[in-house]
Amino acid sequence: MKAQRQIDRDALTRMTDALAHRGPDGEGFFIEDGIGLGHRRLAIIDLAGGQQPFVSHSGDTVLCFNGEIYNYAALRKTLAQRSMALRTQSDTEALTEMWEADQAAALPDLLGMFAFAVWQKNARTLTLARDRLGEKPLYYATSADGFLLFASELPALMASGLLPADLSREAIADYFAYGYVPDPHTIYNGIHKLPPASTLVLTAATQDLPAPQRYWQVRLDQAHHISLASASEELTELLDRSVHSQMVSDVPLGAFLSGGVDSSGIVAAMALQSDQPVKTTTIGFAEETHDERVYAQQISSIYNTHHTEKVADLDVAALVPRIASVYGEPFADTSALPMYLVCQKTREQVTVALSGDGGDELFAGYRRYPFFLKEERVRRLMPHALRQPLFSTLARIYPALDDAPRPLRLKSGFRSLSETTAESYFRAVTINRPEDVHSMLNPDFMHTISTHHPAQRVARLMDEADTDDPLLAAQYVDLHTWLPGRMLTKVDRASMAHSLEVRPPILDHRLVEWAGRLPAAHKLQGHEGKVVLKRALEKRIPQDILYRPKQGFGLPVAAWLRAEKNNPLHLLSTSEHWRTSGFFDNARVEAMIQQHKSGQRNLSQELWSLIMFEAFLSVQANVKSD
Repeated sequence: MKAQRQIDRDALTRMTDALAHRGPDGEGFFIEDGIGLGHRRLAIIDLAGGQQPFVSHSGDTVLCFNGEIYNYAALRKTLAQRSMALRTQSDTEALTEMWEADQAAALPDLLGMFAFAVWQKNARTLTLARDRLGEKPLYYATSADGFLLFASELPALMASGLLPADLSREAIADYFAYGYVPDPHTIYNGIHKLPPASTLVLTAATQDLPAPQRYWQVRLDQAHHISLASASEELTELLDRSVHSQMVSDVPLGAFLSGGVDSSGIVAAMALQSDQPVKTTTIGFAEETHDERVYAQQISSIYNTHHTEKVADLDVAALVPRIASVYGEPFADTSALPMYLVCQKTREQVTVALSGDGGDELFAGYRRYPFFLKEERVRRLMPHALRQPLFSTLARIYPALDDAPRPLRLKSGFRSLSETTAESYFRAVTINRPEDVHSMLNPDFMHTISTHHPAQRVARLMDEADTDDPLLAAQYVDLHTWLPGRMLTKVDRASMAHSLEVRPPILDHRLVEWAGRLPAAHKLQGHEGKVVLKRALEKRIPQDILYRPKQGFGLPVAAWLRAEKNNPLHLLSTSEHWRTSGFFDNARVEAMIQQHKSGQRNLSQELWSLIMFEAFLSVQANVKSD
């Protein structure tokens, strides 16, 4: 957007071309002086109508929209009551006309996942908006000549040719801590993610880029005084309602089925509300310790789903460059590999898939929560002046024992006990140990970001959570970092790379708000997480599935990086990008590689992070050379 300036049509076309995988069913443009909108469509609702950019009946409002508005039928009824004659059956038109009528006041009425831009001609106002939990992405930046550029993915912005690929040193530090770059930052200086539940508004009078404004906030306050039995009944009703609302589709629809609690619960709710067999997809592994297909088959048999399986052929060295290009910035979650493959297989059957994402964050399902709470009890018993020197000394003298059973890996626990609550939880959610990150990065590089501390993000969010309950504080951090930055990013990029739309019913904001008010004891009791969710599903899911140990997409990364053949570490030895970047202590990295290969230490996460960073640098170099 730039007042009374011509739009670079070629740049806009390059940007939409870079998003063709997200929208293979149609392309559209709206261009006039000062504004250019481009769109790629994945047709889900009203296949014949709803092409974008969509212009309102009055001609004043133009919408460019990614996602789904699940309650669009109710919005249509509201518009009909206002004597609005609609031309299509699409959620796109319902959103356009609601925005023209109510402006930002329409946001609380939206049930869905979305990222959109809306241009109002007469007011010459552009508004960007993103859904409440961050299910759909939205990136933006200002070009050197003052244009605001925005897109659903980073590579689309870079395809414009109007932005420098200037890497952010602070974002690099964040990446090697978290395994991703948390909102609102990106790996590039000057390019931002619009945070979840936020809008960005520009008018003709706008001089400097304004700060995003939050329109919704989750509260974790335990204000709902309710018995576990009653809560489980309410949750069943809420989950069924959410699933029902997200089953609206004019194209084939199915579900991921891992055999875990969350996906099994979603499939059960779908099956009980459908007159056709639910189409389900599972990915398995040759290694029994990582394979959950038997549990998925059990659920499929109970609910008579149309079930498809794929045994993952993880040619890791071949997949890494592809994954790096899909994410557009460094992303070190190893489960991105099987997620990419399960999305590929699912797309062969359906265009829309429901997932179980969000259950661990809402109902305290992660294994780190009980360990964090135990450590927090110790922290609260001992004054910091005594605790810090005692446990920091123990951490120094205790051996690493990286491959030992968890009860024997006390070094990290001792370090956590010497730290503040926020520092400790930062350690729990980071993909790499802070001390190892510091040692692998170049001292000169570290000096340039000496005032930047990735742990400060956790501390700020814990303060913002405004609760004395450590579990609720941890969940608040995860809902604002881990969930949008890692989990939802992983699913969105992997699915949209195959033109597959994934919907997570557990993240219906009405369910999120309800869960936020639950007593902490309804979520976590001892080491048992997701207590209320499991209770709610006991009549639908067998006990041996509900109460088995959590598994997930665990992968044998340490073994991959010690293998003689197909070892991803060869990507580091055959490329010079990381060596010449100036970011790393090359000698220290080489030593870490040898320590890991020899079995002296398990440095798989640190090295995997470096492998994915190198893959990102390689993709970036290839783009520059094209």
